[in-house]
Amino acid sequence: MPELPEVETFARTLKPELVGKTILSAEVHWARTLATPSTNHFKRQVAGQKILDVSRRAKYLILNLEHYSLLIHLRMSGDLIIREGKIKAEKHDRILLHLSDHTVLAFNDTRKFGRVWLTDKPETILGKLGPEPLEKNFTSQWLYENLLNRKRLLKPLLLDQTFIAGLGNIYTDECLHIAQLHPLALSNTVTQEKAGALHKAIRTVLKEGIRRNGASIDWVYRGGEFQNHFRVYGRDGEACPVCGTIIQKLTVGQRGTHICPVCQHMR
Repeated sequence: MPELPEVETFARTLKPELVGKTILSAEVHWARTLATPSTNHFKRQVAGQKILDVSRRAKYLILNLEHYSLLIHLRMSGDLIIREGKIKAEKHDRILLHLSDHTVLAFNDTRKFGRVWLTDKPETILGKLGPEPLEKNFTSQWLYENLLNRKRLLKPLLLDQTFIAGLGNIYTDECLHIAQLHPLALSNTVTQEKAGALHKAIRTVLKEGIRRNGASIDWVYRGGEFQNHFRVYGRDGEACPVCGTIIQKLTVGQRGTHICPVCQHMR
């Protein structure tokens, strides 16, 4: 599933291609892709809307329209593609937006898990999300206090989008390795010093992920190169880049999890 750096890359790539264009009409080829509104309401409301901005919140891509927000969550296999000319829907296209410059924005989703919302109240969907880890209100002190106030396994808590927005399986593994924290540690046992190290690791890893256009690790997301610089994720059986110990793969909260048993030993 695309995480913060991948969605940020989508937003930065699509913004100059979409801003200023008007959505002339929409086709919906899989009704369940629309979380809200209904297909007929969606077609009617989105038609004629000018795209004012393209941004991101957590793992949601946001097209800011004149009177609505179009929120897109790519989930496991969602993709956004700009096509030129008179376009017929391809096999896995779920929604097509016909634009004023004779291009089409296609939401293609093989597994059908992706969702789209058209709403004039985006806060009803985005309001429960935690802080953005690259913004000023996400501080080391905030992280320490909020880890302390919860008694949860560390990795599942970091993956909780109501706690911190945008982290997923890949970047959490990378951050925990840098901070030398075990994913099964209880959050309320993390010291202030370690919380500071985790805070720094989160910001460093996400910035590096964005700089490298995210990670391309399957056939859906393309163009990233961060996968060539993973420290532990997907490297089980290989040597830790810090101490040389063989990286292990665990299951934590039903998620494949990669650690160095020496650098991240339970204290």
